[in-house]
Amino acid sequence: MKTQKKVSDDQPDYLGTEINDAVGQTLAIKDLIDASILVVDDEPANLQLLRMLLESEGYTNVIINNDPTCVLDLVLQHKSDLVLLDLNMPVMDGYAVMNQLISSMGTQVPPIMVLTAQHDQEFRTRALTGGARDYVTKPFDRVELLARVRNLLEAQLLQQFMSNQKDALESMVSERTRAIHDTRLQVIRRLGRAAEYRDNETGLHIVRMSKISMVLGRASGMTSREYDLLLNASPMHDIGKIGIPDKVLLKPGKLTKAEWDIMKQHPVIGADILSGDQSDLLLMARRIALSHHEKWDGSGYPYAISGTDIPVEGRIVAIADVFDALTSVRPYKHAWPVEEAVQYIKDNSGKHFDPQLTGYFIDNLDEIIGISQRYAEPEEENKKEA
Repeated sequence: MKTQKKVSDDQPDYLGTEINDAVGQTLAIKDLIDASILVVDDEPANLQLLRMLLESEGYTNVIINNDPTCVLDLVLQHKSDLVLLDLNMPVMDGYAVMNQLISSMGTQVPPIMVLTAQHDQEFRTRALTGGARDYVTKPFDRVELLARVRNLLEAQLLQQFMSNQKDALESMVSERTRAIHDTRLQVIRRLGRAAEYRDNETGLHIVRMSKISMVLGRASGMTSREYDLLLNASPMHDIGKIGIPDKVLLKPGKLTKAEWDIMKQHPVIGADILSGDQSDLLLMARRIALSHHEKWDGSGYPYAISGTDIPVEGRIVAIADVFDALTSVRPYKHAWPVEEAVQYIKDNSGKHFDPQLTGYFIDNLDEIIGISQRYAEPEEENKKEA
């Protein structure tokens, strides 16, 4: 901030003070005396008179200019808060200057006060409809002119303050929203990993299947926002396994019918765990958890729904989950060769899997295999499990 000049005893007390908003709260805004005021007139004597008048009132940032063709550059350079503008000038009159400012700056044009010797109503009307905020005729009254300058500056600085407050608030809201979103993602990823570890699987399984799910979502026509949600919601597909007893979930041999009935409840348990939050992310995660074991022909669980009655996210995750499970090492099996796993997906198109999504899977097979290779389990772990 520039050093303020000493103000005289009779100087109005509005300079350098605060302005109250409509609800009575005190707004600390930029001191009026530091406001940038540009004075434009082709008569040097008028320029010097106005500068002396404004500076005697305490304004410290007064720029004078007698070349109307330079006004736009000066306004941009000095970030003018107010322009005092003469009308009758060579090369460009005041109307042309206003037109240039409005054409170039739009709503960012600072307030313009026309200061002219033209008294006729037609000049006043043309100026006020052409962009001027105020119109003062010469010779002017000193007190009245300064009061009008003050009013325009207060309105301009208050508008700038409110705009800055709005930008700051929007930034805070955006940051808080992003933080909440990131927190949800972290919770989802960690719970997803917890479910996988519970089932003797690694966190890399959910990384692979979620990225494969995203590829299929994009191929199926989802928007970028939708397939990003799918990427981050799909890791929760088996969260319900947390609620399955160890004697069932970790049983090394074949499950009995009663045990299998218990196992088939994990989609319902998962949906229940994810219920109660209306965010798009958790709503999608709940749909996936509940439907990813349903089959296209209606032979799946827990509700034996079929075809497009199965949410598309569940149909996508079904393919991604099965393909990655087949091609991964587990304590109870070796990894299938990719060719055999792909053939299994093809053979079960129209039975277990959505035929159209199966087609997208085949069309994007190179990218999917690339994901499997990029996020493969460490070799020493594969050897250990094998």
